[in-house]
Amino acid sequence: MSIPAMRFTRVTKRYGQLRALDAVSFDVAAGEMFGLIGPDGAGKTTSIRLACGLIASDEGEVRLLGRDPRRERRAVTADVGYLSQRFSLYGDLTIDENIAFFAQIHGVGGYAATRDRLLEITQLTAFRSRRADRLSGGMKQKLALACTLVHAPRVLLLDEPTTGVDPVSRREFWKLLSEFVAGGLTIIMATPYLDEAERCGRVALLHDGRLLAIDQPGTLQRSLGVLLEVSVDAPRAPLELLAAIPGVVDVQTFGDSAHLRLGALTPAQGSRAVETALSAAGVRLRGIRPVAASLEDVFIDLIGATNAARGSEPVK
Repeated sequence: MSIPAMRFTRVTKRYGQLRALDAVSFDVAAGEMFGLIGPDGAGKTTSIRLACGLIASDEGEVRLLGRDPRRERRAVTADVGYLSQRFSLYGDLTIDENIAFFAQIHGVGGYAATRDRLLEITQLTAFRSRRADRLSGGMKQKLALACTLVHAPRVLLLDEPTTGVDPVSRREFWKLLSEFVAGGLTIIMATPYLDEAERCGRVALLHDGRLLAIDQPGTLQRSLGVLLEVSVDAPRAPLELLAAIPGVVDVQTFGDSAHLRLGALTPAQGSRAVETALSAAGVRLRGIRPVAASLEDVFIDLIGATNAARGSEPVK
């Protein structure tokens, strides 16, 4: 069996009384696009920093390409690229000069061909003589990616790289990542954006330092089955009324509508039950339709189940 690109084995990391990670275990296969997904405070950045060897775990074992990133930092650094939330480009250097600087840091000689290929892929060739402080946000991110890849790492660790980037630049950035994965690069990305998570081969859903689930996005979405999306002529959907309908397992706000998870009811049966309940309450139905569960639905459902389980735990 091949060595996993990254392995966490019951990893715990504390900051004072706060558990940023709580006995988290998962593997990332070589050549995989893997997402660490969750809101702020979920443990995503801590996971990335542990993998880089920037911090040490309090318990458990972290391995990157089979190595301890703290004790074998030099070997790990040669095989890993790390793009943080605030990648340090040098504004007074040109695109070419920034790439040259990072190549020299990694001891890469004869990097001209690699640099030119990266500039072509990122569509920065025409701007190579422009200073970094004169680049748009999206162009800065592409330059940061080129600087991170100039030493040809085997694993790329990305910590929320598209935060603050416009939608068009985000889409271009993801296209680049897909091309690099197709070329055999392993990418492990932390992101709070669930639409980005759906582009990953597998995702780990984190909340309050705990691993809620890990699987392919489509598998997680199918686990909830078909939902009913209900919208009414009111400022907000009547959640308590909808939750009281027999056969409805859960109700969550989704934009200006509500998503209903059905138990044994079929979508047709659920629709009739909703129409009847709303009509009896004098609430005008604007629309109802079956929809596939999104990752957001999955995440909310898992958090609810976790909170319910914690609430039922005996006080120690």
